[in-house]
Amino acid sequence: MAEMVRNYLVIGAHPDDPDLLFGGCAVKLLKAGHRVKFVSVSSGDCGHYAMEPAALARRRHREAQESAKVAGLTGYEILDVPDCHVVCTLELREKLIRVIRDFGPDVVISHRLCDYHADHRATAQCVMDCAYLVRVPMYCADTPIPRKDPVFAYGYDAFTDPRPIRADAVTEIDSVAETKLRMLDCHRSQFYEWLPWNMGLEAPDPDRMSRQERQEYLDRHWGGRDRQAAEFAREALRERYGARGDEIRGAELFELSPYGAQPAPAEFRALFPD
Repeated sequence: MAEMVRNYLVIGAHPDDPDLLFGGCAVKLLKAGHRVKFVSVSSGDCGHYAMEPAALARRRHREAQESAKVAGLTGYEILDVPDCHVVCTLELREKLIRVIRDFGPDVVISHRLCDYHADHRATAQCVMDCAYLVRVPMYCADTPIPRKDPVFAYGYDAFTDPRPIRADAVTEIDSVAETKLRMLDCHRSQFYEWLPWNMGLEAPDPDRMSRQERQEYLDRHWGGRDRQAAEFAREALRERYGARGDEIRGAELFELSPYGAQPAPAEFRALFPD
């Protein structure tokens, strides 16, 4: 009997946040026949040191659609909230309720509330506020409620206040790391311009670099997130992959939220690809 097709919805604050949180898992799940949709709450129109916001918003939308093509995403939707202006309002809550209901996800993934960026924290709060209300029929009654409660989860971050994230589920992404880096390569305004400028790095010109050079650059500066996640979740990797767990270089990990459906630990782990 064929495996049931599942829907995975990843809600980030900015275009490229879903790629970082879930890019590797997305590629594996899509190859297995599941459906994965990315959503950015903001347009990302402040994520640059020089570009005019309206032009940047258009550019980041194009970059997100290019990333979607690389992965084969079911969709990459960008809401119209200005960057650096994300607030957990009733209006945003209703928008996200409709996004969730329209896609009918089995799993919803977003940021944690302790994230460094105000937009990330507001997105996290608004997504969690949706976890119960998504199944209230008379709230946003124009959009039918889903057939079942989605599972809500948090993607990896390295913050420790008030506590570190739990590795309730972990997936190796070494086998799809090249594709995840190709997804990041699509977000050129960020990984070759804004973030190097913001971090005091020398900004490279991707048009003068070979594909291999771009992959090495992206892995050196932004692949560290997945390597850090693998080290953090080493015990969980050993539990899932046996002796091979010691050799895994990059991973994505997830913590089950106390809101939404509450699968047993083994059932939660089984939602994420081997």
